[in-house]
Amino acid sequence: MCLACYNHRMPFTLALDVGGTHMRAAVFPDGQDSPSYQTRIRTYAPGENPMDRLMGLIREVASSGDQLRAVGIAVPGPIDPHRGMIVTAPNLPSWVEVPIAEHITEEFGAPALLGNDANLAAVGEWRFGAGIGHHHLIYLTISTGIGGGVISNDQLLLGSQGFAGELGHVTILPDGPICSCGQRGHLEAISAGPGISAYVVEQLNLGRPSSLQGTPKPDTKVISQAALAGDPLAKEAFDRAGYYLGLAIANYLMIFNPSIVILGGGVSQVGKLLLAPVRKVVKQTVLSEHYLQNLTITQAALGDDAGLYGALALARGIARDQ
Repeated sequence: MCLACYNHRMPFTLALDVGGTHMRAAVFPDGQDSPSYQTRIRTYAPGENPMDRLMGLIREVASSGDQLRAVGIAVPGPIDPHRGMIVTAPNLPSWVEVPIAEHITEEFGAPALLGNDANLAAVGEWRFGAGIGHHHLIYLTISTGIGGGVISNDQLLLGSQGFAGELGHVTILPDGPICSCGQRGHLEAISAGPGISAYVVEQLNLGRPSSLQGTPKPDTKVISQAALAGDPLAKEAFDRAGYYLGLAIANYLMIFNPSIVILGGGVSQVGKLLLAPVRKVVKQTVLSEHYLQNLTITQAALGDDAGLYGALALARGIARDQ
């Protein structure tokens, strides 16, 4: 039975968000901006590869192919949006040069379009979230890594190969800590969750006094709680992360001149602990105060659903042409 179509017979768009831990699917009937059905499964399971699980998930929610208008897919890592191909996915090592959009179209008979998850999260916030009404937007997701997306004059910037928007992999501290990509001093290595935790652990190992002494591998949630309770090292860790994040954002302001910068991802949920130093350093280092006029720096509105809503917007762009 088609779980997605169980109560309606109208055409619908399917949005997918594929991550290293979970895959999510949401069904959006024509004319609706909220899903009629949403589900998720684990990306990996014994005896199954992620591609088979993805196709099974689509089959579960969209078995009535004649009702499926279009499919939008958000995936991590570099992708070729023109060919609908995953170039490589950091948390899905078996997915190299995979024409995922073609596979979906062949099996389900509906057009499919692929986008980088952070880029599509930017689109989601722009069309349905904190960025509504803005024409020039920067989105940063700050979690275990840092990704991003740029909307300029109502267009998502993709670059010549579709690789644009890797805002977390700018060098912000030469000879700084090693990033997950293997390079040194990237923003991600300093201001993402693991970078904040690594700094605290390093300082604890140097004997810094802190209420976190004796805490094995403190994560950003534990560190934020300590900071709010007045722990100097914990607060310093967020001040440091916010400082370098603010430097990067100041650079982005001068390159892209947005009217809004949206911060998403789990680390952004600490709020003022991160946002206060970000705003301070942006104001101190931006080229001219004119870049700050009518500028909003704020938290994301859609949370974990930003990628799904971006995939929806992407897919509906195809559906309108059918």
